[in-house]
Amino acid sequence: MQYRSTKSDGSLVSFKDAVLRCLPEDGGLYVPDSIVDMRQFFLYMNSETTYPELVATVAPILLHGELNPFSASRVAESAFDYEPELRQLDERFSLLSLYNGPTGVYKDFGIAFLAAVMEELLKNNGRVMILSAVRGDTGVSIAQAFYKRQGINSVLLYPSGPIRGLDPATFVQNGGNIIPIQIRGTFDDCQRLIREAIHDRPFAERYGITSANAINPGRLLPQAFYYLYGFIKIKKYLSGNLIFSVPSGNFGNLIAGLYAWKFGMPVHGFVAAMNVNNAFGDYIRGKQFIPRPLITTNSPALDVSIPANYERLASFYGEAPAVMRNMVYPSTVDDKVTLGAMERAWKCYGILIDPHSAVALAAAEELFESFEVGSHVVVMSTGHPAKEAETVAKATGQTIHLPPRLNVLQKKSDPIALIEPQLDALEGAIVSCF
Repeated sequence: MQYRSTKSDGSLVSFKDAVLRCLPEDGGLYVPDSIVDMRQFFLYMNSETTYPELVATVAPILLHGELNPFSASRVAESAFDYEPELRQLDERFSLLSLYNGPTGVYKDFGIAFLAAVMEELLKNNGRVMILSAVRGDTGVSIAQAFYKRQGINSVLLYPSGPIRGLDPATFVQNGGNIIPIQIRGTFDDCQRLIREAIHDRPFAERYGITSANAINPGRLLPQAFYYLYGFIKIKKYLSGNLIFSVPSGNFGNLIAGLYAWKFGMPVHGFVAAMNVNNAFGDYIRGKQFIPRPLITTNSPALDVSIPANYERLASFYGEAPAVMRNMVYPSTVDDKVTLGAMERAWKCYGILIDPHSAVALAAAEELFESFEVGSHVVVMSTGHPAKEAETVAKATGQTIHLPPRLNVLQKKSDPIALIEPQLDALEGAIVSCF
């Protein structure tokens, strides 16, 4: 599989180059130039197939010439000692839980694969530095995934605010490979600095700079794997169309589902479940994309005004707008409806879900009558409910606590450096570590 820029001049790069360079020089984002039809490889799989087995099977087909079956198996085993969990709620809905990783969010799957595949691609051949803009638990996920990976250092850029969940023993000055740096600024400042550092080619080449954010195709591509996994777990129960309902803010998760569809996964469509920020609703319906002022909601991960994956989604629509409008169903859910979906999930199914998953469930419920008879919707559950315990309690009256494996996320940490949101300050902080 080769990659091109969303602002392509026709030039192509390998998966390895796309992962290690991360951003094209023309300012676009990398997207696959062509898609491999993999039906013959995953349609025979069944509910007994484990997640590492699925990854080890499909990855060498997708990355032919860059991963062989043996190296793909090493990557899968190194990345995943956990897997998604599918729970069928009734004849209409199932829930695919994606929070079984080290930080209890779906991002763990893409980040873990990226860390393992980068180590495999770099074997005995150079070093790289991962620059990532992080907030919440994303930094912990990246730190855990990249810790002790050979040939890799990981710089975590935090905006102003508390830093939690990092182990100081993993920091560079203590013999590790993790470098947490705090910016006197916003998350947008962190993202801007990463782009500036990558496009400062002399500095980027000196340290081998790339990123573990969703701008890196090596993090986005593996998110398609859990859609395939959901399909092989549910397929024997299907009597009609399969639909996925996806919490959508930056839209990387939806794009990963579209990749899985392109790989040959038999799916009728995707619900783009948004909160009232409704980032792409008008665009999906064929109108012009116009950013709106940001609204704070009880599903904070979906509070996005300008989605980071705009260019990638536009690339899909640019190729076949009519097809895409028949594949993606936009839906907007407000806070009241979100809380109602959390309450119904508890009362009807005996499960607690976080507000982001509730947005996807509510959107699926709202649109279900418009789907063909016999359709089944898999709701993507993207975060552990205990991480939004206050909202869960408000909706359901139930008290929920973090499982022991996630308690580390509460521990405060200090950064290695606190700097102004300027490129020279970032580059100086990095140089001082080596």
